[in-house]
Amino acid sequence: MSIPLLGLGTFRLKDQVVIDSVTQALELGYRAIDTAQIYGNEAEVGQAIAASGVARDQLFLTSKIWTENLGADKLIPSLKDSLHKMRTDHLDLTLIHWPSPQSAVPVGEFMGALAEARDQGLTRQIGVSNFTIDLLRQAIAVVGKAAIATNQIELHPYLQNRKLVGFMQEQGIAVTSYMTLGYGKVLQDPVIQAIATQHGATPAQVTLAWAMQLGYAVIPSSTRRENLAGNLKARDLRLSEQDMARIQALDSGLRLTDPQGLAPAWD
Repeated sequence: MSIPLLGLGTFRLKDQVVIDSVTQALELGYRAIDTAQIYGNEAEVGQAIAASGVARDQLFLTSKIWTENLGADKLIPSLKDSLHKMRTDHLDLTLIHWPSPQSAVPVGEFMGALAEARDQGLTRQIGVSNFTIDLLRQAIAVVGKAAIATNQIELHPYLQNRKLVGFMQEQGIAVTSYMTLGYGKVLQDPVIQAIATQHGATPAQVTLAWAMQLGYAVIPSSTRRENLAGNLKARDLRLSEQDMARIQALDSGLRLTDPQGLAPAWD
């Protein structure tokens, strides 16, 4: 079961705001929704899905296990709690949100527990997020590369993470880009804006199309219906080789997500 190229992210969306975002997204045709235990919105996401009338088998639901729940005794119970909140009996994809800080819980322990959750039918696919090459190697040693559906990483025109992406592609692990629009910084870039003008598109559509054209899944969030609808149209935008090369040249290594005490030693 492949990961949809475009889904809805729900980071930082809470309460009625996330209910409205998910509701509108489903009305517009989104079918992939990404959340996480630490977002504190799984119940609201579940509420919006239940009210939408969209059949469960039409949806691709992703959540992520928080670091406090990585222990073998906590991971599956925490996932069952997430399922209860989201009003479903399984997820389509469950990720380890961040590696265990200071390796308090060994990779082997939480990847083993995550694989057990999959074997129990609690999730159809498993994967990781914010993993480096070294951490991916450790995870592969436990569950095998074929079992790791994706590594969800910060990736945008200013941080293209080519070394890590190259390793993932060698291993057959899909790339999921979060923060693809770089907190909006990328949308102000003159190169992105010029390409957008040339195509009669928005800077957001150009940036999302760039990532999807490279084969990366994207999960932009929005609270505005017009932006949600506009992001969907990125699937139909085809950039030229020259466009792609111009965006590739924007890579500056600008990392926007680097939480102290949580982030690993980046590649």
